[in-house]
Amino acid sequence: LESLRHRGIEGIVTDRQKINNKLNDIVFEEKDLRCGGIEFVTEEHPEHWQYLKERCVPEDYPILVQPNDGAKSVIIPFTYDNRIVGSCTAFIDRKKTSKLPKYINDTQPGYVFGIDLQKSAWQYAIVAEGVFDALSINGLAVLHNQINSKQAKLINGLEKQIIVVPDQDQAGLQLIDAAIENDWSVSVPPWPADVKDVNDSVQRYGRLATILSILENSARGRIRIEMAKKKLQSRLGAN
Repeated sequence: LESLRHRGIEGIVTDRQKINNKLNDIVFEEKDLRCGGIEFVTEEHPEHWQYLKERCVPEDYPILVQPNDGAKSVIIPFTYDNRIVGSCTAFIDRKKTSKLPKYINDTQPGYVFGIDLQKSAWQYAIVAEGVFDALSINGLAVLHNQINSKQAKLINGLEKQIIVVPDQDQAGLQLIDAAIENDWSVSVPPWPADVKDVNDSVQRYGRLATILSILENSARGRIRIEMAKKKLQSRLGAN
């Protein structure tokens, strides 16, 4: 993976938005993901390939696999400025890995996944919680249900209209509070109870319909966002 280490995701990400708003205090260390037997996931890895298709991951994003790891997992490189700075390991066979978490993230606290995927011509940047949420709509992922100051600085550096889409669960309510604090928009689409997040919606309705539902239900301003939050709380209570 020597070329991957130096090139990041060059050739896959085009028209990358460069961030030049004095982010000198945000420094990411380049990671080397090389290890024995690691490969790009292709159709030659049918189980891993099918998993990524079901999760609606773009086929040209460089997902990695270690075929003989025994745990049946995929590795999603985390990049910043087209350099690999961490990774997410997602376990695809939960029956055999029940003692492990669903995901293991190797990253620094101020990291935001998907910065390199944003294009300068886009008006909006959609912020979700999980990596697969971001991958399925070319959005951003903060990797948990809170947003720290360094993450907010990176996101604001895109100079776009920010729309936060929380997971539709109790933990997602905290992401709404973070959006209010940062004066961002929030979208709580009226998805059914079994559609918990952006990726669930993409799997069921498709990418375009999911993005349209996010835009159509976007709310700006504390009062409107608090109303959307109460609707979500009511919906969660009913479930």
